[in-house]
Amino acid sequence: MELILKQDVANLGFTDDVVTVKNGYGRNFLIPQGYASLATISAKKVLAETLKQRAYKEAKIIKEATATATAIQELAVKIPAKVGTGNKLFGSVGNADVVTEIAKAGIELDRKFVTVLGGSVKRLGTYNAKIRLHREVIIDLPFDVIPEKK
Repeated sequence: MELILKQDVANLGFTDDVVTVKNGYGRNFLIPQGYASLATISAKKVLAETLKQRAYKEAKIIKEATATATAIQELAVKIPAKVGTGNKLFGSVGNADVVTEIAKAGIELDRKFVTVLGGSVKRLGTYNAKIRLHREVIIDLPFDVIPEKK
């Protein structure tokens, strides 16, 4: 079943992508939730025209996302956390903590676009986070988890 995505769907595609999925997934989840619509011949023509008109705006958005990516990569992100014995953290550090530290530098991100590689962090050290600013602008951001000052 071919569908046109109306919004980004994790592990499937981005807005306005034409994707092929199994019939049950499309009929029972994507279409009723409003994530996709059927990719009929007329819908594909309308999509092609829309994408052609949107190309100029898209270039501007990509340029802004690239500038933001450069600013983020220049940051030295250090996340303080409470530490117990053996460098283990009380709790964990996740994508929300990374977004909070980046926000302190004046760059606002949505936490759903940040993924800490390997899941949540439970020890001190250097880790990586993947940040998706646009479908074509994805960066890796190294960050350090350091002990909190008392």
